[in-house]
Amino acid sequence: MPGPRTAVAATVLATVLATVVSPGTGVAAAEPFNSAVFQATHNSYSGDVDGAKHSLAYQLDHGVRFLELDVHDNGYATGHDYGVGHDSPGNLVDHNGGNPASNNLRDWLSVVDAWSAAHPAHAPLVVMLDLKDDLTDNGSYAAGDLAALNDELRAAFGTRLLRAADYPAGATVDSLRGRVLTLLSGDATTRAAYRRDVGYHPAVATNGRGQVVEVHDSGSGALWYWTGTYGADGRVTWQRHGRYGSGVTPAVALNDDGDVVEVHQSQNATTLWYQTGHLDATGEIAWSAGRQYDNGVLPSLVFTSATGLREVHRSQSNSQNWTWQGTLGAGAVTWTGNARTADPRYDTTTAVHGGASVHVHTGADGATPAATLRVTTDRVAGARIQYPQTAFDEYQDGDAAELRDGALFYGAPATHSSFVTSARAAGRLVRGWDFDSAADATTPLASYPATNTPYAAWYQTMTQQAGAVQ
Repeated sequence: MPGPRTAVAATVLATVLATVVSPGTGVAAAEPFNSAVFQATHNSYSGDVDGAKHSLAYQLDHGVRFLELDVHDNGYATGHDYGVGHDSPGNLVDHNGGNPASNNLRDWLSVVDAWSAAHPAHAPLVVMLDLKDDLTDNGSYAAGDLAALNDELRAAFGTRLLRAADYPAGATVDSLRGRVLTLLSGDATTRAAYRRDVGYHPAVATNGRGQVVEVHDSGSGALWYWTGTYGADGRVTWQRHGRYGSGVTPAVALNDDGDVVEVHQSQNATTLWYQTGHLDATGEIAWSAGRQYDNGVLPSLVFTSATGLREVHRSQSNSQNWTWQGTLGAGAVTWTGNARTADPRYDTTTAVHGGASVHVHTGADGATPAATLRVTTDRVAGARIQYPQTAFDEYQDGDAAELRDGALFYGAPATHSSFVTSARAAGRLVRGWDFDSAADATTPLASYPATNTPYAAWYQTMTQQAGAVQ
């Protein structure tokens, strides 16, 4: 058995090994990611047009590990990409020095990815997208909603991308070397919508292939859908989201071929309508126009066979329920057999297939609104219906409390010193933007002091003294 001196020596050796300095970084290998400091630029795309930053590649070559790209969605439906620029795509953009000739976000991300691939030992690199427009009014993937943005980020960085959902507890600088983290800033409505959705009267359907379709109304007459897959762990991964019509109290049915039939009530009348669609491998649904099939309220619907349907709704005049039989063919339903029924309406909020069940409901999750859409399966309770958390979501000084819940990245003007220091003390990574002089420095320094003059002597001295990581 080792003696006391041997045990002490082993402890000292372990401590030394745990704090060994990584070559060329100036930081201990065990440095927690959330306590480190990194050089950062403000409006990184503007290069020497606004400030003295030079190109993205130059910034990265000279130690910058936080880049900001201002992003607009104007023209996405025709250009199939977002635009980089300050007040509009192209505004204050420096295209020189190896920066892309275009304003397309995809091209700017490609520059960062190429640099990351060529420098696999770089410290974790954050690419922040400052959303200058509200992306929630993009009603489909084709129009550039947040699902489209997620896909663009994944395509740009591939395996180097560290998704927010995969962020490891206790991450250190060295454990994240070679990784790219993306961060959403800017429009607060979009940032909130990335983390949760709100709606009313949610309904759901599943099939034997594990596909899931959820529909709900907005509370003001718009109908929206989510599609996803039920996984081996009992979780639903949501894929696509979009608006498909107008009405209230929707219900939905889904067969194993991916055929979708939806029924709903008109917003300001008691007419009943249906729409059909097909769910493809990407999770997208091509919807038909709405067609009226009856009068009534609170419709409900199930597939009874591959193409057979049964609908039950309540009379608009009393508590009597009525039923229809339907046959789906060529994108339309032939309705027959309308009659009174003593059968109850189907439970539109729960779908069961085999041993799997999916139930949709609303309820606050922490500080989120009471109408937050939630999903409970046979194995997972109360998860949010939300976009896959590919990017991190910044909490800014003055934001609603729901954006603070679980946020790793905080942001404020560099002059908001109390916000910066309190967030740093709480273990958050803090961006202070418009870092214009050493007088803006706090103790501790912002994790990302974002400046327009990264090569100025005062900035280099300040960040080096703070142990900035490269």
